[in-house]
Amino acid sequence: MPLLYLDDLTPGQRFNGTTRIRIDEERITSFAAEFDPQPFHLDASAAGASIFRGLAASGWHTAAVTMRLLVDSEFKPAGGIVGAGFDELRWPLPLRPGDELRVESEVLAVRPSKSRPEQGLVKLRTTTFNQDGNAVQLSVGNLVVPRRMR
Repeated sequence: MPLLYLDDLTPGQRFNGTTRIRIDEERITSFAAEFDPQPFHLDASAAGASIFRGLAASGWHTAAVTMRLLVDSEFKPAGGIVGAGFDELRWPLPLRPGDELRVESEVLAVRPSKSRPEQGLVKLRTTTFNQDGNAVQLSVGNLVVPRRMR
């Protein structure tokens, strides 16, 4: 896939994921043990008594998997996916063992930088879906994308 510069991007453009990642219980608990060691991420029986009513991955695990899926997607900005922050990050449903994730992204806005003419910002909405087509993560991020130098 060709690399995309700021000049190539317009609001409304959509990009699909090209891979899927299946999450099993061991991946959930190993991520949680290192980065978010709470009982509802570590132990199925403790999780059953929690608000989740079963083992649920950390939202940060979902975010990390989403990043991998985004890197593997059709969206290929020149210079890589360089984040400048999020306007929105939500987890409407928990990520469960056995879920298989994919992403879809849409360009919401494109703005050349006034102070750095060689780059600009792209506002990108990325939705992470499970195998049933239900969103497990919604994000709106701001990415630094280089301009095509003439």
